[in-house]
Amino acid sequence: MSETRSKTATVRNRFLVMLVAVATSLGLVTVVGGGQAAASIGGTQVGLEQFWVNGCGMPKVKVRAWKRKGNYKTVIMLDGMRAQYDYSGWEINTNIQEMVRSGVNVVEPIGGPASFYTNWDAPSNFNNQPFRYMWNCVITNTLIKALDRRGYRVGKSRRYAIMGLSMGGNAALTIGAQNRQHFDRAGSLSGYTWLSAPGMRTMIRLAMLDVAPRPWNVDSMWPIWGLQWFQNDPMWNIGLMHGMKIFIGSGNGLFGRYNALPNVFDDLFKGSTLEFLAFTQAKAFTAAAALQGLPLMTYDAVGTHAWGYWQEMVWNAKSRGFFR
Repeated sequence: MSETRSKTATVRNRFLVMLVAVATSLGLVTVVGGGQAAASIGGTQVGLEQFWVNGCGMPKVKVRAWKRKGNYKTVIMLDGMRAQYDYSGWEINTNIQEMVRSGVNVVEPIGGPASFYTNWDAPSNFNNQPFRYMWNCVITNTLIKALDRRGYRVGKSRRYAIMGLSMGGNAALTIGAQNRQHFDRAGSLSGYTWLSAPGMRTMIRLAMLDVAPRPWNVDSMWPIWGLQWFQNDPMWNIGLMHGMKIFIGSGNGLFGRYNALPNVFDDLFKGSTLEFLAFTQAKAFTAAAALQGLPLMTYDAVGTHAWGYWQEMVWNAKSRGFFR
């Protein structure tokens, strides 16, 4: 009986080895070791790394990153208001990781719903958050150091690009502008580029109350009349952006090619409103930049606050040389 089991196990193991070999040859399976997966694309080794960085007082932050030897740029991609803790929305909903095949390493820090990627004044008391968000510290300190150690600081300038959608868009602009030693280009995709504009504090307050599963308190992030509203406002940081490449993308709030069932309800009552707000803010920011002699790369879409448009904006930026 034991001999029969042994033969069965041997046959099964050989079959599995053969199956893995075939799948690997077809590019369906990658070899994993030490937290890194590697695959050959066009004869060039491509690595997918997953690692954790110190959270500056928060729990450790998971990072997933795609790197290829010889690439000319690395971009850090920030998520939106409903960021998850398993994977970045960029990985779940888009194909921008494919940029690694054609010159751009892609880094996606994971987590931070409703964080605005900033250092909060206190933990959010509406949802009994057990720790204070310290995302600015993570991105500009522990993440950068981890990427430097892993060889992601590439290209002629030896500096990173940073882009984000929605709340990650305005954060990318301010983080990039205030940390020029690390960043030489920044992009906002449907971000809020004039946070201190009349009514914006109320709009952000309402948006954060709607983040599942429980609401977040914007006053825990920045006190209602605190200077943080200006310090984190891209409009107030334009003067620090001279010499950088800046990309501003937004839709106009109208239904476009990526609006379809079953998302029409959210697209209409949330996506259209949020995107029209981002659109008006983008236009105000573009005008202010022009007055200060800051050239921008812009992209206007017919569309709402949705992933299809953000994916399109990233590829548009790449095709126009934003990462070069």
